Amino acid sequence: MTDSNQYKMQDPRSQYSMPTPQKNDNQPEPGLDSKLEPKADHGENTYVGSGRLKGRKALITGGDSGIGRAVAIAFAREGAEVIINHLESEEQDGKETLEQINASGSKGYAVVGDITDEKFCQTLVSEAVEKLGSIDILVNNAGKQQFVENLEDLSTEQFCKTYATNVFAMFWITKAAVPHMPAGSSIINTTSIQSYQPSTGLLDYASSKSAITGFTKSLAKMLINKGIRVNGVAPGPIWTPLQQSGGQPAKKLPHFGEHVPMGRPGQPAELAPVYVFLASQESSYVTAEIMGVTGGEHLP
Repeated sequence: MTDSNQYKMQDPRSQYSMPTPQKNDNQPEPGLDSKLEPKADHGENTYVGSGRLKGRKALITGGDSGIGRAVAIAFAREGAEVIINHLESEEQDGKETLEQINASGSKGYAVVGDITDEKFCQTLVSEAVEKLGSIDILVNNAGKQQFVENLEDLSTEQFCKTYATNVFAMFWITKAAVPHMPAGSSIINTTSIQSYQPSTGLLDYASSKSAITGFTKSLAKMLINKGIRVNGVAPGPIWTPLQQSGGQPAKKLPHFGEHVPMGRPGQPAELAPVYVFLASQESSYVTAEIMGVTGGEHLP
């Protein structure tokens, strides 16, 4: 990293430079931050809170690593109590994230399980409500991405698992959570630049992200009658374990993110402030919007 101080004026092209990932750095799915090389920046040493989410109660799926970890750290440092969800195999990353949350002075909890199971999604929400008393920020962030170059090699099993993780779980969790969410609550869904500029080899992932974009805009119009805002964040190429665990082919990793106008991949820490804004009352007149964090690969 060059200088990841988010409060210092500097050239954004070089703010987060990092060693080039190597082809042999791949890891099995689901990827872990603890195994990610080079390491990602989640704002552990830089994000400074100012009480913007004091008293709020947040549930974040995929909160153990990558963007989810950065958001969890930021929310906690802004004063929110945070529950993260992750798979059992991601326990190590989850513990590290909880350490960051609790070190901030906020309360952090983990509910471990597989969100591709509808019953578990209902359990996740009920346990979150039991621990926090309610939910007023929901971040549907967990995602599955596996690169498959040729259509004939894309299995029905993978296609369905991608949609179950990225789309169905979002529906199940949101449906279960909304009855516990008071007016003023915020739902934030993680979509992707792939929703607008799909890449070859990401057919199931890109189309699932398009579904999330449409879901977000429609749900926003449905829930504003309850005083609940719904928005999405569309990341561009962000350096997370998702990329190194099959999300990108090994041959592309050394040049990951170089194609965007900024010339580099983003870091999870660069996403967190957008989620904080959308979660906070500062964005009170913002709903049904998708905010891009893409390094210049702008949304339509």
